[in-house]
Amino acid sequence: MSTRPQKHSLTLKGHRTSVSLEPEFWNAFRMIAEEDRRPINDLAAEIDANRGTDVGLASAIRVYVLKRWMDR
Repeated sequence: MSTRPQKHSLTLKGHRTSVSLEPEFWNAFRMIAEEDRRPINDLAAEIDANRGTDVGLASAIRVYVLKRWMDR
C-alpha cells in the first residue's frame, strides 16, 4: 500500500523546485539515477525538459519510473 506523498527539493537549471512523490516513487527514482550513474537532479532536469507543458513534473517522474520498471 502506498503512503502519502513526500515533498523533496530538486535543483533544475540552477533553480530550486519541490516535488511531491510517494516514498516508493522516490526510492525507485533514486535507484534509477544510481543505475545510470547520474545525479538525481540531472535526471529530473532531463524529464522536466522532455515533458509537455500540460504535464506536471511529479506526474512526469512517476510515468518515467513506471516505464523504466516496465522495460525491465
